[in-house]
Amino acid sequence: MDIADIITPMSVLLVIFGVFVGIIFGSIPGLTATMALAVFLPLTFGMDLTEGLALLLGLYVGGISGGMIPAALLKIPGTPSSVATTFDAYPMAQKGQPKRALKIGITASLVGGLVSLIVLYFFAPVLGTLAINFTPVEKFLIIIFALTVIASIAEGKMLPALFSGALGVMVSLIGVFPTNNELRLVPPFLEDYLWEGFSLLPVLIGLFGIAEILRNAEQGLKADTSNKISLTKGRGGKSSGDRFSLRDFKGQVVNLFRSALIGTGIGVLPGVGGSAASLVSYSQAKNFSKNPQKLGHGSREGIIASEGSNNGLTGGAMVPLLSLGIPGDSTTAVLLGAFVLQGIAVGPLFITDNPELWDGMILSLLIANVVMFVMMFIAIRYFAKIIEIPKYILFPIILVMCVLGAYAINNGVMFDVWTALIFGVIGFIFMKIGVNITIFLIGFILGRDLEKNFIDSMQASGGDLTVFFTRSPIDWVLWALIVGSLVFGIISGRRHRKDATDDTYAIRTTKK
Repeated sequence: MDIADIITPMSVLLVIFGVFVGIIFGSIPGLTATMALAVFLPLTFGMDLTEGLALLLGLYVGGISGGMIPAALLKIPGTPSSVATTFDAYPMAQKGQPKRALKIGITASLVGGLVSLIVLYFFAPVLGTLAINFTPVEKFLIIIFALTVIASIAEGKMLPALFSGALGVMVSLIGVFPTNNELRLVPPFLEDYLWEGFSLLPVLIGLFGIAEILRNAEQGLKADTSNKISLTKGRGGKSSGDRFSLRDFKGQVVNLFRSALIGTGIGVLPGVGGSAASLVSYSQAKNFSKNPQKLGHGSREGIIASEGSNNGLTGGAMVPLLSLGIPGDSTTAVLLGAFVLQGIAVGPLFITDNPELWDGMILSLLIANVVMFVMMFIAIRYFAKIIEIPKYILFPIILVMCVLGAYAINNGVMFDVWTALIFGVIGFIFMKIGVNITIFLIGFILGRDLEKNFIDSMQASGGDLTVFFTRSPIDWVLWALIVGSLVFGIISGRRHRKDATDDTYAIRTTKK
């Protein structure tokens, strides 16, 4: 069959437009790929289904990828799945290498998207069958495994890190208890607002955006204090070290493809989400790294792990949608709505019953990933200039964006703005008292799913806790990964303390 019969020139233009708009949505804190699809879904009603899906898939890929821009340059995750990108991309940008950080992330995103696309094309029926066999037990253990990233990024402070994560889980449980629909942990005067708990994106905006503004405000935003980095200028005025080349991926091929496959695999599991994918990939990158102490301080390994898994999720989340009719995440749930409105039944027979539509979706995803790479790579010089804007100009703009983003999340709910402001103050206090904001957010993101899958497992087994160990061989593999991650965290902590002791001894010896 001719490609022109599968995807039309209009479909290509719609993909390009979708990617462009998706990048904008992803790069503005508070706006997400899901919101982009929800906004543009009504426009697809009058389109041919292939063309409508081309637009929506372009928005999907662009929205997921765009989240790395504020994550790298402003330490504000554009999307929840970009949280792990801030760990290393922002420190690299602060070292005077914003373009390099973004280009590493963009390249990793391209590879992750293409790997997930290949897996989707060849293994959708098989992976769909595998995903349906995952019970709440396996999902619970996967989330526990994702939480063990705490041990890997704690830098020798495992107990404070575990406290931060547990606190995040506790805050996530504020709201209605799913079993009996009773409110818990909610003050009487907030019952009308916290029925479903705190929304994720206002919390994220507060912790990473407003808290950072408050921290800098405390230091004083003088006219001569800018966001410019003191750089050693090379020839032509370019900062030395801010150059990207494929050598940045030397020794990172395994990390890149492992992260892409982790993102794809977790995307296959309905309801686990991109945040868990990027955190698990980051954890594994640190576990297998030859220099794990460098992650979190501007390492290319961390950027590759997070962004490779983020875009790996795009193809993986499509597998349960197309094979089982079950959306893999909130974004694919919007795509499911597009199919329903067009009268197309998704499920085990979707591919055989709609071969042209299936091929059109694959080509649209391929074009979307390539367009995303080219579009972001060309525009990188303009994105990187954000870091050169003086702080006393940039931060008020960011604050306005944070407030508008929080306000727009749930169609103009003012309580979301207050949530962002409250968690901005909480984040600032956390910085003062030593609570790890990143680990708190990990617990907050995964807490609700952790509880839900635990309750579902208990109800299915009649309260038998041994179900988490005896249900299937997959459980043993997951437990081995959990224990391995914790053991690595303990060993890493001891090594960190030993290095700190050796450094202290060396300083004292030098002074003598």
